[in-house]
Amino acid sequence: MMSNRADQTSPAPDPDEVAHSGVVPQAAMMLRALWISPVRNILFALSGATILVIVATAYGQIRLNRWNQPFYDALSHRVFQEFLVQLGIFGLIAGALLVLNVAQIWLVQMLKLKLREGLVHDLIQNWMVPGRAFRLANAGPIGVNPDQRMHEDARHLTELSADLGVGLLQATILLATFVEVLWAISSNFVFHLAGRSVVIPGYMVWAAVLYSGSASLLSYWVGRSLINGNADRYAREADLRFSMVRVNEHIDAIAIAGGEADEARRIEIDLAAVLAATRRLVVGLTNLAWITSGYGWFTLVAPILVAAPLYFAGTISFGGLMMASGAFMQVQSSLRWFVDNFSSIADWRATLLRVASFRRAVITCDELHPVESRITVVEGEPGRIVIDNLQITSPAGCTKLAEASVTVQAGEHILIVGESGAGKTLLFRALAGLWPWGSGRVSRPKGELLLYMPRTPYLPPGTLREVLAYPMNLDEFAAGAFADALGRLGLGRLIPLLDTSGRWERDLSEDEQQALSFARTVLHAPPWIIIDEVLESLEEDTLMQVIEVLGKDLARSGIIHIGRVGAYDHLFTRVLHLIKDPSARRLIRPAAAEAAAEPAALGV
Repeated sequence: MMSNRADQTSPAPDPDEVAHSGVVPQAAMMLRALWISPVRNILFALSGATILVIVATAYGQIRLNRWNQPFYDALSHRVFQEFLVQLGIFGLIAGALLVLNVAQIWLVQMLKLKLREGLVHDLIQNWMVPGRAFRLANAGPIGVNPDQRMHEDARHLTELSADLGVGLLQATILLATFVEVLWAISSNFVFHLAGRSVVIPGYMVWAAVLYSGSASLLSYWVGRSLINGNADRYAREADLRFSMVRVNEHIDAIAIAGGEADEARRIEIDLAAVLAATRRLVVGLTNLAWITSGYGWFTLVAPILVAAPLYFAGTISFGGLMMASGAFMQVQSSLRWFVDNFSSIADWRATLLRVASFRRAVITCDELHPVESRITVVEGEPGRIVIDNLQITSPAGCTKLAEASVTVQAGEHILIVGESGAGKTLLFRALAGLWPWGSGRVSRPKGELLLYMPRTPYLPPGTLREVLAYPMNLDEFAAGAFADALGRLGLGRLIPLLDTSGRWERDLSEDEQQALSFARTVLHAPPWIIIDEVLESLEEDTLMQVIEVLGKDLARSGIIHIGRVGAYDHLFTRVLHLIKDPSARRLIRPAAAEAAAEPAALGV
C-alpha cells in the first residue's frame, strides 16, 4: 500500500437515517449521482426518445380504439366490403404499433444499461476514494457486503427504475388521452331511477376511477409489508452469499482442521434466515395476489357492464359499445398501474433503500465522528517523519508510544516493539492515515512516497510483472528491473512467469508471497517504508534474504518496522516502545448507532 497524501477521515454517521428520510430524498440522491455521471447526456437522449415513442404509441392506440366502432358495426350489419377496408386499416395501425413497440423495448433496455453504468460508476468512484473502502469495511453491517450493493442491488434498482418509470409514464399518457374519449362517450347519459332522471356527466370515467381506486387502496393495505420483507430478504441473501464466499476463500484451513461440518452448520443458519425471510415474502405476495388477480378477472367483464346501460338505452351502437369498452379498459388499466405493479414497487423501494443507504454511508465516511477527537496527519518537511504525542483510541482501549515525540530522519531504520495486544496494527493504520481516532500529530514528508507493507500482502490479479509494478504502470520501470528484483529475493524460478497471469495468492506459498512483496519494494525503491509485523512471519531463509535487501538495496530508505525484538535487530538504529494506557478512555459507540437497525458501527 502506497501513499503520499494524508487522509484525515472517520467512519460514517448512522446510514440508516436514510431509511427514515423517505423515498423522495433517497431517489433524489440517486438522481444526483446520475446527474454528475459521464452518461448523463446519453440518459437524456434515451429518455427523450422513449417519451416520443410512448406518445406516438398512445396516438396509435387512440386510432386503434376508434377503429373498433366501424369494424364492429360492419360485422353487426354484415357489410363485407367495409369489413375488408377496416381489416386493411387495422394492418396499417398494427404495423406502426409493432415498430413502435420494438423501438420502445430497445430504448428501455438501453436505458437500463446506461442507468446501471452511471450508478455503478458513481458508487465505485466514491467507494474507491483513498481510505474510504477500509473505513466502510469497519463501519458495521453497512460495510459487510459492498459487492452485493454495487453489483446485484444496483443492477436490480436500475432495471426496476426503468421498467416502472416507463410504465408509469405510459400509463399517465394513456390516461390523459383516453379519459377524454371516455368522457365524450358517456357525457350525456341519463339514469332513470324511481321516476326521476339523474344526469352523471362522464359517468364511465368516474366508474373507472372508483374501480381502480378501490383496487389501489386494497393493494396498498394488503401489500405494504412487502417493502420491509424485500429489504430483509436482500440482506439475508447477502449474508448467505458472504458466508459461502468466506468458506471458499479459506477452504484449505477448514479442510485441514476438519471443520466442514461446523461451516455447514453456519451456512445453514444463514440459509434458514433466507428461507424464513422468503416465506414471509411469499405470504405477503399470496395475500396481494387475492386482490390483483381478483380485480384482474373481474376486469374481463367490468368494461362491458359499465358500458351496457349506454348500449341498452340505444345511445351507442354495438361498435360504440366495443369502443367504449376499449376506452374504459385503457383508463382503468392506467389507473390500476399501482395495483398491477405494487409488488414491483415494493421491491424497488426495498432495493432503493439498500443502495441509497450504502451510497450515503460511502460519501459520509469522511465526516468527523461527533464524539471522538482525531489524529492530525499533515504533510511536513521533506526528509523526515515526526510523531508528536500520538494516542490511538479504539474500543479495546488506548495505544500510544512511550516516547512522546519522535523524529525519524531519511535513511534511518526504526523498530517499534510492543507486547501482544498492544495495538501494533492500529499504529500501522494510524501512520497510514486509515485510523483517525485519537489525538496527537503525524507529520509525513511532503512530496515523498511512503510504501506501507501490511502483514498480509495484496497481490492483484494479472501478470507477475503487473503484480510487481502495482499500483504503478509497467512503463515506469526498466524491463530488466523485474527479473533483478525477483532474483534478489530468491524468486528466480518465477522469472520465466513474469508475463503469465494467475491467482498468485493461491499459486504461491505464504513465504513466497511475502518475498514477492519485498521484491516489489526493491523495484519501487521508495524513500520511506512502514512495515507491520512482516519480518516475524518469515521463514529463516527468506528472512536472511530480506535482511540483506533492507541493509543493502534499501539502505537509504527510511524504515519503520512495527513488531517484536528478533534476529533482525542489528538493522535498526533505534527501538521505540508501544504501550497500552489503561487510564485513557476507550472509543465509545454513539447511542444513535447502537439503536439503529443497520448501524454505522465504529469497527475495530
